[in-house]
Amino acid sequence: MPDFTDNLRPSQPDGPTTLARERAESNISPKELSHHLLSADGFLERQSRILSIVQLEPLFSKEKQQNLSRPQRFKLGLARAKLLRRLKDQHKWSHDEYKMAEYLVDDVSPYFFAPGNASEAQRAEWMPLIESWKIVGAYAQTELGHGSNVRGLELEARWDGKTKEFILHSPTLTASKWWNGSLGRIANHAIVVAQLLLPKDGSENKYVSHGPHPFIVQVRDMKTHLPLSGVVVGDIGPKYGYITMDNAYMLFNHFRIPHSAMLSRYSSVNPNTGIYTKPEQPALVYGSLTYVRAQIVHHARLVLARAVTVAVRYTAIRRQFQDRDGDKHGPEMAVLDYPTVQIRILPLLATAFALHYTGQSMRAIYQSTREDVEQGDFRSLAHMHSMSSGLKSLCTMLAADGVETCRRAMGGHGFGGGSGLIQLNNDYLSKPTVEGDNWMITQQVAAYLIKKMTAAVDSLASPASDKTDAIFKEYIRNRGSSPSGLDVLASDRDVVKSFELRATTLTYDVYEQRVLKKKSWNSLLIQLHKLSKAQSQSILVTNFFESLSTNSSLSDSTKSVMWELFRLFAFYTMENEAFEFFRCNAVTKSALDGLPARVQELMSRIRPHAVNLVDSWMIPDYLLDSALGRYDGRIYEDLYNRAHRLNPLNKITFNPNYWEDEIVKGSGESGASILSKL
Repeated sequence: MPDFTDNLRPSQPDGPTTLARERAESNISPKELSHHLLSADGFLERQSRILSIVQLEPLFSKEKQQNLSRPQRFKLGLARAKLLRRLKDQHKWSHDEYKMAEYLVDDVSPYFFAPGNASEAQRAEWMPLIESWKIVGAYAQTELGHGSNVRGLELEARWDGKTKEFILHSPTLTASKWWNGSLGRIANHAIVVAQLLLPKDGSENKYVSHGPHPFIVQVRDMKTHLPLSGVVVGDIGPKYGYITMDNAYMLFNHFRIPHSAMLSRYSSVNPNTGIYTKPEQPALVYGSLTYVRAQIVHHARLVLARAVTVAVRYTAIRRQFQDRDGDKHGPEMAVLDYPTVQIRILPLLATAFALHYTGQSMRAIYQSTREDVEQGDFRSLAHMHSMSSGLKSLCTMLAADGVETCRRAMGGHGFGGGSGLIQLNNDYLSKPTVEGDNWMITQQVAAYLIKKMTAAVDSLASPASDKTDAIFKEYIRNRGSSPSGLDVLASDRDVVKSFELRATTLTYDVYEQRVLKKKSWNSLLIQLHKLSKAQSQSILVTNFFESLSTNSSLSDSTKSVMWELFRLFAFYTMENEAFEFFRCNAVTKSALDGLPARVQELMSRIRPHAVNLVDSWMIPDYLLDSALGRYDGRIYEDLYNRAHRLNPLNKITFNPNYWEDEIVKGSGESGASILSKL
């Protein structure tokens, strides 16, 4: 029977017409800007090449995945992960090419494992097995009772000098490993972090803890894939996002592992004497964690750009109501033309660019610090660790909150599966918590800044040792003098200095409370968090400013809009933190009073370029998987197709009669039979 809806079309102007006009009326070249943003490491070429391969694989089709149950989705995710590895071998992909394929397919793969604290001999033994996927591993640190407080982990690794083995044991239920990805159903090995217990004074009955240490442990049989005797392990069940990830619980019952299981790059136990050797540079153990946080900061801009792309394209097309002061019978306004929508989306568009420049900076600083460490220079480690902690906290908050803000700004359709934000939103919700809770890790930033301020006070007459020391000493010398005189509304450089002054003032305030007045650490936690946020916001603004100031490749028209984005990000942030800026004498009252009007003016200037600006991120429709964010603008056609033709629920005829047990017409299936299959 013919379906008359096959011939229906949206009302005019439709999506393609609208987006074509939006693109034509902007003088920004998305191609030019995308080259500026993404071509440095071959990202664009790599994305295009890998996309042409993965899109051809039926297993990677995203048409029906939202309608699958978790067991079905997990099976599909595992099948995809296996296929990706086969494609890697087939096409001889590099690591970056393989990670690009994972990024585009957009499933969390269980195949990720690296023994970062292994000695060279251990790496020589394990890495060939890991890289060939002959073993599948996981990282098991977090426990049911402890996450951020790694020192509080309860799992024990007790040294048995007679057998030269460690005995892993979970003395309590809260000692159960928890949340460990890839471990629930897939991994057969794990890096297990446990309290290292060594005999005290040679006693066989008294032990002393040397803190948490990593061990590489086989937890499942390599043939049957069943847990080994003494190991209880499984998947923890449903959670927000990561539907294809088997997050685990795991407990040990006096489980013996060999001496060689202890990863000994930085610490070791002599197998003959039982004597413990600790790392010469304790900060080195943070190397892998700092790397992960740097990667998270760099990735945040792509997450936010993805959400903003959907929001900008959809709200440019979506029309609601006539202008109250215009023609009452004229066309409805594009939703993006409402300032109440712009204020939610356009600052996030600016934020995506701010995150990009700081992500680039973080990667460069990490590489530089790593080179210093390899040459025996550890001076920059503390700075790098502090920066990565603060930026991880701020950037993941901006991205996670930004995705949800975009979803809400799109109204009812933003709530539906056609938004393309359901998986993105749910998956990214973990980032403000994992790899250091966003509130807890900001203490590391504050501790570093207090130490730097103390050193600056104590060596005020000495030459500055680095940029931070110079800023702090200048502040101390000028403290208590006349107002700063910064004109943020007229000078971009003064904007940078204003953010810098606010962070420095808050640092001195905390130094005064902690060092001079001896306030307890716990009583200052809220101030410490605010300090970290201020310092990290200052870094974002500074990197944005410096990147635009030193770039000569962008055309004048594009660069002009980029400066408007810089100002929008800075002023929007400044307005939201107005009290702190005013209290720190970083902005005058008259400037603060002028911020709301300036923000609205900037949004009106950026608005004509919004579609081209999101186009410059070059996020393919395949990755967006969004009816609302399609490049061609056919949002209503796609929404209807997903509902009418792709939704499997619409292919079932249900029995609504409450007096009949049958659930599906003609099936004879009852509620009891459904329950028995669960």
